[in-house]
Parts: sequence; structure tokens; C-alpha cells
Amino acid sequence: MASRGAPPFSTLRVTDRDDHLEVRLHRPAVRNAIDQAMVDELLRVCAELEARPRILVIAGTPGDPATGARGVFASGADIAQLRERRRDDALAGINSGVFDRIAKLPMPVIAVLDGHALGGGAELAYAADFRIGTPEVRLGNPETGLGIMAAAGATWRLKELVGESVAKQIILAGRVLSGEECLAVGLLSELRPAAELVAATSALVARIAAQDPLAVRLSKSVFHTPREAHPVIDTLAQAVLFESEAKFERMQAFLDRKSK
Repeated sequence: MASRGAPPFSTLRVTDRDDHLEVRLHRPAVRNAIDQAMVDELLRVCAELEARPRILVIAGTPGDPATGARGVFASGADIAQLRERRRDDALAGINSGVFDRIAKLPMPVIAVLDGHALGGGAELAYAADFRIGTPEVRLGNPETGLGIMAAAGATWRLKELVGESVAKQIILAGRVLSGEECLAVGLLSELRPAAELVAATSALVARIAAQDPLAVRLSKSVFHTPREAHPVIDTLAQAVLFESEAKFERMQAFLDRKSK
């Protein structure tokens, strides 16, 4: 990822893989709690991907079998900072703004979850298009137990993802889901042992990267368009794709393979 004089990342580990950008949350001393510095650096990542669209993979700190340390995605917002925030900070939508921007990135976003993904960490995961996790995942929104609410996407994204009943259990009653429970309710698309996370993520990245990038971008955009915009938005997007060189090349290649 080209920095062009920008300061180095301190809360993230960013690796450019050509067809995707790999971002690891990196505040292990506080279980990857999301603070203002991490928000600012995630915004830098968004700016890069908006300028040069690629798949985004967001992961946390992997476990270490040698030491027995467990993996962690993000334990939530930094409570020390959160305690000092007041009305104007809430109105600024610090976390909700960056998570919404991540959700609206041109290309798909994959969240790779291991261990705790709580509070803001869960809301970051909800903003992804795909979530792959381990049986050790613990995902939930304990905000009401701290005298606040989950205000960075959970109150509406989670209902869309798992339905009203499960969403209310998580948001209003503090239920924390295990990896198996996340898979059962559709929050995870895949459940893999920690040792298989990298391979499973690489396979998903490869499947997405094999598609036509413009078709993927437009499909993601149209997918998230309000119902009242359909079917007009579908027709317009398809009209753009019908004129693309990739459409002719890919369809011709398909016909050539079929004729053999």
C-alpha cells in the first residue's frame, strides 16, 4: 500500500496482496480495542481502496499454539476513551462513520474472526460482506451493560443479518454467540479451525478475484440499493456491463470452452 509520505500504521498491520489488501488489527495489549488512532488508520485504508478498488480482508491477532495464546478479533471500543466521550462525540458518529464507509467499499470485504469480536469489534464484523470464523469466536454486543447502546450499526445491520428475534437477544439481553451459533444463524459463512483460516480466506479471495471486477462492484452496489430503486437500478447497471469488454471476452471464452 503506497504511503506517499504518510506516517506508518501503528494500530494496523497492512499487507498489499495485489488483488486484495490484508489488514490485521494490531493492539494486542488491549485485545485490539478500537481507539481513535485505529479509526483514523482504518479511514486511511478506506481512502486507498476507494482510489484503487480491491478486496479487503480484515483480521485480528492470530492465536499462538506455541504459547497457548488465543486469537482475538477485537474486544470492542477502547473503554478508557469511551468513558470520556460526551454528547458531541456521540453525534460525530466516530465508529459508525468508519464502519459505514467500510461497508460501502467498492469491492467485497471479508472479516476473519477468531476469539472475541465484541461491541465495536462485532459491529466492524457486521459491516463486512463475508465473515469466516472459528469455533472459538465469541460475538456479541454488551453495550447496554455499560450504560450505552450499540450505535455503530448493530441496531439495524444485525436485524438484517439474523432477523429480529436473535438481534434482540444480542442487543437487548447481552447474548454472546459462539462460533457454532454464529454459523447456525447465518452470521458466519464458514466455520473453520484456526489452523485453516488462512487457507479458507485465500480460497474465498480467489473465488471473488476470479469474477469480473466491474461486475462484482456493480453487483455489490445494486445489492445494497433500497428496494424502491429496483428494478430500474438493475437495468441500468446491466446496461453498463453489456457494453464492457470483459463481458464479450468472458462470454466468448465460455462459448469456446463449450464448443470443445
